[in-house]
Amino acid sequence: MRPHLPLNALRAFESAARHLSFTRAAQELNVTQAAVSQQIRALEERLGTSLFKRLPRGLGITDEGRALLPVLSDAFGRIEGVLKQFEGGHFHEVLTVGVVGTFAVGWLMPKLKLFREVHPFVELRLLTNNNLVDLAAEGLDFAIRFGEGVWPATHNEPLLDAPLTVLCTPQIARRLRKPADLAQQTLLRSYRADEWNLWLDTAGVEPWTVNGPVFDSSRLMVEAAVQGAGVALAPPRMFVRELQAGLLVCPFDQQVKTGSYWLTRLKSRRMAPAMALFRQWILDEAAREMGATGREHA
Repeated sequence: MRPHLPLNALRAFESAARHLSFTRAAQELNVTQAAVSQQIRALEERLGTSLFKRLPRGLGITDEGRALLPVLSDAFGRIEGVLKQFEGGHFHEVLTVGVVGTFAVGWLMPKLKLFREVHPFVELRLLTNNNLVDLAAEGLDFAIRFGEGVWPATHNEPLLDAPLTVLCTPQIARRLRKPADLAQQTLLRSYRADEWNLWLDTAGVEPWTVNGPVFDSSRLMVEAAVQGAGVALAPPRMFVRELQAGLLVCPFDQQVKTGSYWLTRLKSRRMAPAMALFRQWILDEAAREMGATGREHA
């Protein structure tokens, strides 16, 4: 039968090694200095090696102590992190989601209160990006991305269609009688270079060379349009508040689909309880919105 781990002694060693002081370790652990010294002495006897060097002017740590310290610090840190999640008698799970910025501000953030009301014990952490994301390197449970859903390393589920159309201020819209009139305006561009050509072709207009400023975020591009800097091509679904406030209008009905928003996760990632809850919630919310849009257009 394996003997029990001397947890109190290990805790005393970790604290003393971190502070290089028995006195400060005793203060941190709320015990006497003699108790810390006794625990460490018992641990050294158990291991058959010295963990500290008792120096005339302080405390040093041996090579054996240096090998043990990072393992214990990591283990105690992880235990403490889990215990902190038991707040109010409930286990709080942390869920980390990387979200393309336009979707985060335009769709997800207005709905976070709903998620919190339904799942109050899931601590959601959002990290925004410009559609370039590495789930493994960034420690993400999910990433919400825009595109065709052909990322091979991830499991990809469609959330929302997001066709693009022309967005501009009401003042600029008054100068736009037909799509060809856009040739007289500054056309704001995203990093996806073919979007304007696709829209112009859909509108039955011979494309021309577009030389407007380029943005790495649709959110920034549309903010420039709100400021009157030009005309944007963006998904109106993500800018409902600006449209409802009259800051922007859609002068033309033509839309072009260049991709959708997708919920992605690593194929190798085990589905934790919090992940399952968030996945079902966001899929339901997206389906509800897509269904409502379909009824409006029926």
